[in-house]
Amino acid sequence: MTVNGSGSGSAGTSTGTGTAAGPLVATGDWTRDLVHLAKTAELKKHALTLQLHTAHILSAHAALEQKSKSIQDVKEQRNKLESERTRLLTALRQVNEDRDKADLLEGDLERECTKFRSQILTLSEGDYAISKADVDRLRAELGQPPLPSLQSMLDEKAASYLTERRLNGNASNFNPTPIAFASTSTATTSRPRGRPKGSKTQKRA
Repeated sequence: MTVNGSGSGSAGTSTGTGTAAGPLVATGDWTRDLVHLAKTAELKKHALTLQLHTAHILSAHAALEQKSKSIQDVKEQRNKLESERTRLLTALRQVNEDRDKADLLEGDLERECTKFRSQILTLSEGDYAISKADVDRLRAELGQPPLPSLQSMLDEKAASYLTERRLNGNASNFNPTPIAFASTSTATTSRPRGRPKGSKTQKRA
């Protein structure tokens, strides 16, 4: 098939294989070849776009796997934290129960200490003071020195106990609280010499 110059120019522009001038001899079905070339170019274009989308999908899929792994790690960490939280809450509940028991025990011990202090004060200012005054008076009449005060005896006993504990290596476990008997010494020194009032009814051992 022979085509003129303008036809060959058009064919050359469409196929990109013709010359600028001179007749061209077309062999075969050039229309089909032209369509094939156009579809091939379109295929390359769509294939490139598909590759780009595929790359985006693969990248997103890799990111999804990484995020899924991170989510699993976070869940495991949260489970560990939840277990630790449960353990700490249980421990806190036990601590609160023990604290309540300690408060009750402290209250009982405080009441017992108050009872003993009252008993000590009553004895030291009453029967003990009367008996000590009698003994000191009789010792004075016999030329003997008076007995040491109750507070000095308690201090001496505490010092002896501390020394014993220190020698045994357990001094840190003892913290004595001295008991003051200021009212006892006052009651003892304020009494006049002679038989104290009410001593006639005092039973003697």
